[in-house]
Amino acid sequence: MRLLTLLLLVMTGSLHAFSAETYTRSLKLMGSRFDITVVAENEPEGNKFIDLAVAEIRRIEKLISSWDEHSQTAEINRKAGIQPVVVAPELFQLIERAMAISRLTDGAFDISYASMDKIWKFDGTMTEMPSPEAIEASVAKVGFEHIILNPESHSIYLDRRGMKIGFGAIGKGYAADRAKTLLMGQGVPAGIINASGDMNTWGVQPSGEEWKVGIVNPFNKTKVFAVLPLQRGAVVTSGDYEKYVRFNGVRYTHIINPQTGYPATGIISATVFAPKAELADALATSIFVMGIDVGLNRINQLPQVECILIDETGKIYSSDHLKIEKE
Repeated sequence: MRLLTLLLLVMTGSLHAFSAETYTRSLKLMGSRFDITVVAENEPEGNKFIDLAVAEIRRIEKLISSWDEHSQTAEINRKAGIQPVVVAPELFQLIERAMAISRLTDGAFDISYASMDKIWKFDGTMTEMPSPEAIEASVAKVGFEHIILNPESHSIYLDRRGMKIGFGAIGKGYAADRAKTLLMGQGVPAGIINASGDMNTWGVQPSGEEWKVGIVNPFNKTKVFAVLPLQRGAVVTSGDYEKYVRFNGVRYTHIINPQTGYPATGIISATVFAPKAELADALATSIFVMGIDVGLNRINQLPQVECILIDETGKIYSSDHLKIEKE
């Protein structure tokens, strides 16, 4: 559903100030590349902290993966239309927050998108649009309002047989948030969790300078069009410029409206800054579906949330309080 490798990390200044250095490890977690950077006094300490972050991300994956038949998420999907499933408080609360974002975005974000029939292909094999009937049928089992939560029993019930939930548009952001919280609790003064473009930072570089992110030009991935500081927050970019189809002069993205079954049009890149990667992750996808006007209006109403949008003509839009340092 998403393409998340659109951010470059810009690090400046000495890495040896204050007797600390940065230590980074890259590895595959949750089916994606994670780059974990911590500021530590020495390499053994840095490796210890990174090991803790990796263990936490793997724990989250076991909890939310719909592919792991032993996970509580898979059990929820198996029991759709049959009976509620009691889940861990952590998973219950994650689903609660996901549904709050669904309401906030008028259904543009919906974890029941996993129920959608895969009728759109973005691998170059599509030669014509699916029929209106096929598109309508593809979302027949989608709808966050059919996810029934019972706070007393901590149970989740999908009230339609064949319905499914998935965390592809929020899971990596949540894992990055949890890893960051764990490391901060262990006294790690600064670091970055980069979950395939879901960037989560805290603290400052050993030189005392802020972490900075460069936002890639979607028309030329070798160049950055803006650089912004990131202070104890998260930034996520969602883009469609490598996964799209074009029919009758209209460019359809790989991000599909879960309500209509039609792919989003108009936007090619959406970058969201928020206090948590989980929220930024969900909103970056939602804006494609909501469109530029509605998306900007919604972001401007949220405290501590900003965005940068680029349409298919290359025009750049930003939320009201964001200052862009253009390259």
